[in-house]
Amino acid sequence: MAAIRFEKAQRWYPKAASPAVAGIDLDIADGEFMVLVGPSGCGKSTTLRMLAGLEEVTAGSIHLGGRDITTTAPKDRDIAMVFQNYALYPHMTVAGNMAFCLKNAGVPKRERDQRIAAAATTLGLTDYLDRKPKALSGGQRQRVAMGRAIVRNPQVFCMDEPLSNLDAKMRVQTRTDIAKLQRQLGVTTVYVTHDQTEAMTMGDRVAVMKDGELQQVGAPMDLYDRPVNVFVAGFIGSPAMQFLDGDLTPAGVTTAGHTMPVDFTREVRGPVVAGVRPEGWRLTSPGAGIPVTVAVVETLGADAYLYGTAKDSGADLIVRATGRDQIRMGDIVHVTADPHSIHLFDAGTGNRLN
Repeated sequence: MAAIRFEKAQRWYPKAASPAVAGIDLDIADGEFMVLVGPSGCGKSTTLRMLAGLEEVTAGSIHLGGRDITTTAPKDRDIAMVFQNYALYPHMTVAGNMAFCLKNAGVPKRERDQRIAAAATTLGLTDYLDRKPKALSGGQRQRVAMGRAIVRNPQVFCMDEPLSNLDAKMRVQTRTDIAKLQRQLGVTTVYVTHDQTEAMTMGDRVAVMKDGELQQVGAPMDLYDRPVNVFVAGFIGSPAMQFLDGDLTPAGVTTAGHTMPVDFTREVRGPVVAGVRPEGWRLTSPGAGIPVTVAVVETLGADAYLYGTAKDSGADLIVRATGRDQIRMGDIVHVTADPHSIHLFDAGTGNRLN
């Protein structure tokens, strides 16, 4: 079993004013694909490196398969790491790179060759085993780095932004390959990224981090549909959810001069933050919604995203329309949202209300 448990695991660098990781509690099931996501400096890579033994755990503990590995040497943790920069040996062939760790571990040559052949077949590298890294594309090099991890048969894969150096098209293909491979191998995987699209498309569950603290952990669509606070709501989703200052009354939420009914039963009144995703808005007739001056139209074929400003409040809005609506830059459109599409957050704490 390769279940992972962080128990108030903290990393505090000397002379730092605050911890890089502020004591997180996180359980990762055996065979699960867990994605740690957040902006730069949020502590996600530090958390991963603590698990791999590359960073000291200042307080708390980390457990793997029921075994406390907090102070265990990295080589004894049975964890394979895939880095952002590939970290391949340039003077070795693909087969040599994949065999290196097995040689150091004393694995017999016959078994090494079998493992390398199996990994190469899985990753589509069979025809490249005799090439050196300089003769490979970025995507192929990343697959070699993954192959080097796979041949070890580890309990856990740790992946630290492995797609950051690839172009957009290659990123899409490679993230599909990684997700498919992880399902095939069934190895517990902890994957770090700052790209929420990667997080949403790859992970069984996603852990959103900010300032060294976990904000929310859950299935991708749980985070999308019910974000626990303004930060998660604004971070998860592309294009992002937009927010308007509003006032909650018995009739609904009043914002930008327009009142919209909301699905909300608690007795809360007063200032709130209303969040609506682009697909939550719908175009309506003049006088029946918030007037929005369109600044940019992003046409994607069947869909178009309207980037504009609410006239009465100056708040930025993003509205999804159809590509056939013939809306142009400078037009004024009127929008409203259905009750179930409106997310309410406390104006002071930013925490979810509905």
